Amino acid sequence: MQDATENKKVIRIGTRGSPLALAQAEDVKARLLAAHDDLYDSTVEIVVIKTTGDRILDRHLMTAGGKGLFTKEIEDALLDGDIDCAVHSSKDMPTTLPYGLKLDVFLEREDPRDVFLSAKADSFVNLPEGAALGTASLRRRALALRLRPDLKVVTFRGNVQTRMRKLNEGEADGTFLARAGLNRLGMAEAATETLPLDQFPPAPAQGAVTVEIREGDMEMNARLAPLHHAETELAVTAERAFLGSLDGSCRTPIAAYAHLEGKTLHFRAMLLSIDGAQVFEQTGTCDATIDQAAKLGKDIGAQIRKDAGEPFFEALARAIEAEIA
Repeated sequence: MQDATENKKVIRIGTRGSPLALAQAEDVKARLLAAHDDLYDSTVEIVVIKTTGDRILDRHLMTAGGKGLFTKEIEDALLDGDIDCAVHSSKDMPTTLPYGLKLDVFLEREDPRDVFLSAKADSFVNLPEGAALGTASLRRRALALRLRPDLKVVTFRGNVQTRMRKLNEGEADGTFLARAGLNRLGMAEAATETLPLDQFPPAPAQGAVTVEIREGDMEMNARLAPLHHAETELAVTAERAFLGSLDGSCRTPIAAYAHLEGKTLHFRAMLLSIDGAQVFEQTGTCDATIDQAAKLGKDIGAQIRKDAGEPFFEALARAIEAEIA
């Protein structure tokens, strides 16, 4: 007797191969299976694609191109029809997508906060004076030095497990990770401290998983629709609009967080110098619609750019070039 699933079309989900990326892709697969009675484990396949960002381990990503390094090969496979959708961490996504692709779905956002990890201090502020802090994020570096200018920052690259191994091997006295990543990996207990949003606002779209599809693919659009979380889309829309307004990338120390209270979206955004000594911050609110969220993020980005002035951005670029030289 022929297997009922034998002739069914396989949905191919593209993803990076890190444990966290695979956990996110497995989550999307599980949600698809739960949402559709005609889908089975054998008809939804996870396709691992190695990206340029995964291959570069010996230098800072800023020297090689930034955010798109974690998406290009996956998006090429999507455009070529080798996969049907792609699962990404939203904070890894460039603000401009390749022609023909769109971010169709946002899963409900996980905890957006950063966590501090250390075997030498019970909290970030209690790190010994002059301690080594491991991070490759300009945002985390700037926020940390704003509070603790005495710290020495060393570059930490790699996935969650790699950075935790480096920490355990003594390459630094402390480091930061996203709370969302640890939660998704079932490793929440590894955190020494969860950092408060008012002192340590997250990267734009941190904690939000998105699914990318081809424009006009109505079948995948319908399949993914039950997975969509509208509140997360609102918040991420504002944060990504702010990112785009500042031309934000791995080369820009910026933080942003939007959240819904009733029918009002609240937004806070920040731009810093890499040493944390200069900070430009704005807050705002708007009605809970996609258009208004995008306008709010864009307007706040424009205001912060005006407040900082072009000399600040020129000095920031020189400081970053000197840092990665």
